[in-house]
Amino acid sequence: MDWVAIASISTAVATLVLAIATFLSVRSGNRTARAAEQSLAAQLWPLLATAKPSDPEQKVLFQDDVKLMVPGGQGGALATPENVYLAIAIRNVGPGLAVLDRWWFGQGRRMGDQGHADERDFHRLTRDLFIPPGELGFWQGALREPEHPDFVAATAAIDRRQPITIELLYADHLGHQRTISRFVLLPYGDDRWYAVLSRHWNLDGPNPRDVLEPGNGQTSASGP
Repeated sequence: MDWVAIASISTAVATLVLAIATFLSVRSGNRTARAAEQSLAAQLWPLLATAKPSDPEQKVLFQDDVKLMVPGGQGGALATPENVYLAIAIRNVGPGLAVLDRWWFGQGRRMGDQGHADERDFHRLTRDLFIPPGELGFWQGALREPEHPDFVAATAAIDRRQPITIELLYADHLGHQRTISRFVLLPYGDDRWYAVLSRHWNLDGPNPRDVLEPGNGQTSASGP
């Protein structure tokens, strides 16, 4: 018997077994690390929704001392020749701190099957708005350039009592998990605006609804 050949084959087999075991161990470790990372991210992810009708009314102050009173489940809108003021009572229903950064205005009711606006078209807030997990807060935005197309459109929508779409871009306190949430302000009465949540988009990860593709035994989600 060729003991040298047998020893070489045995060594090769042992090396292959060790390599396979190492590969499986590394893959398992990577899977565990990804699961832990996703679990941590889920604990930090904020998620905004409209405030409950039973929530207390909020006083929203703007830098020029204009004030909007916004009840729970509602928004506020005011147009003057110089400025347009908008506000929504919101609640953070996610487990992470929400830091509001930008917003987008759309005239009319934008439906849930329409994608969110281009991030480059969002207006930046003049200050960060923080809403702790499980807490009540608000968003406020102002348009102060009468020649801007959004100013003209917002003024017309408010004066004619037409629906308004607002998209909010926010993240967790580390600036990760950027999310866009779409809200719609629906006019009722002489000066009230119902606030309705329409859709969420996760900008830094896959959206859960993207998994629900037609043809795989599941149905895709559709907005109101």
